Amino acid sequence: MATVKIILRTSKINAAGEAPLCIRITKNRKAKFIFLNYRISPDCWDSKQSKVKKSHKNYQRLNSFIATKYAEAQGIAVDMETAEKRVLPESIKEQIQGKAPDSFFKYAERYRERLESSNKIGTLRKVKSILLKMKKYTGGQDLLFDHITVTWLREYENYLRTELGNKTNTVSSNFRTLRVIINLAINEEVISDELNPFKRFRLTTEKVKKDYLTEDELMMLESASLQAGSKKELHRDMYIFSACAGGLRISDLLLLKWENFDGERIVKQTRKTGSIVSVKLPKKALDILCKYRKVDTLPEHFIFPILDNDEDYSDPRHEFNCISSATAYANDDMKEIAQKVGIEKRVSMHTARHTFATQALSKGVRIEYVSKLLGHANIATTQVYAKIINAELDKAMEVFN
Repeated sequence: MATVKIILRTSKINAAGEAPLCIRITKNRKAKFIFLNYRISPDCWDSKQSKVKKSHKNYQRLNSFIATKYAEAQGIAVDMETAEKRVLPESIKEQIQGKAPDSFFKYAERYRERLESSNKIGTLRKVKSILLKMKKYTGGQDLLFDHITVTWLREYENYLRTELGNKTNTVSSNFRTLRVIINLAINEEVISDELNPFKRFRLTTEKVKKDYLTEDELMMLESASLQAGSKKELHRDMYIFSACAGGLRISDLLLLKWENFDGERIVKQTRKTGSIVSVKLPKKALDILCKYRKVDTLPEHFIFPILDNDEDYSDPRHEFNCISSATAYANDDMKEIAQKVGIEKRVSMHTARHTFATQALSKGVRIEYVSKLLGHANIATTQVYAKIINAELDKAMEVFN
């Protein structure tokens, strides 16, 4: 038999020191809560009698409201259990609320459509993949917002780790996306903030080593004997350019046009964050640009000849696919070049970004400037590189032992 009780959820006290009034439905040791849209101080609540104390200025009105809601809930619970042999607390809750509960998957689909319409292709693909995992876990059944509890998150985390073999950072990435969707639903008042399980669920991540090249290793790459005019030489030059010109991501290097260069600096809106970066180029970067400037070069031409100047990249999906393919090709080449010159680190085009950051900080460039050049929204992101430099300095001091 289901039990119905009016309670004050003191585990959800807000900044004003008030907790929400709820109807608690318990069946087979499983509880569901319906919030009554009233909050009071725990000092004004009589938990034994499930009533508001006389110390509250509106105690009579609230107690009348509570009695009415309790009677309604109790009546519905009894009627449902009389009519059905097996009834879940979720079903009782839905009947009491008088509406179908909100579907997480339906809302997530609307979120996915918004990403598509705003041409956020990378994020869209990530969200699609994460939702497919969740639908497989639920066996194709609908997932309601109020099903996503802390217990559900823990069980799903165990599934991701044991059944799918996902690592800690992959699990965390999945949950961050889930949290974004839930927060959007709360902001749009689709669901109550009380349904947010991430208030009590901690995301964990593992530190990932950021590979970067030292100045000597960078010189080894520069001096590598490569066939003139080959793709390997082009990819190596792009890597060196990024490592000394603000750590531009490969997506921005591929889309970099001569109109972004004013003769001494690059001014570019970054593809990932939309931030504007302005980098005054050092001589090494200028020399690389001179190498790729042709007599018939037009302002709208790409600086590094990988994408086709005559091709239409206005379709975000097409642009994304071309950039992904070119990035994979460049990363394979950089791995081979690094092995050829005896660099044992994992070298990809993105390590040029790490290389720039560590080189700039070690040469005394202020962290705020490095953060601005990298296009970081938060200086905390840049501080990771400062920690790397400090660790290297600590290691260097070991010679005195």
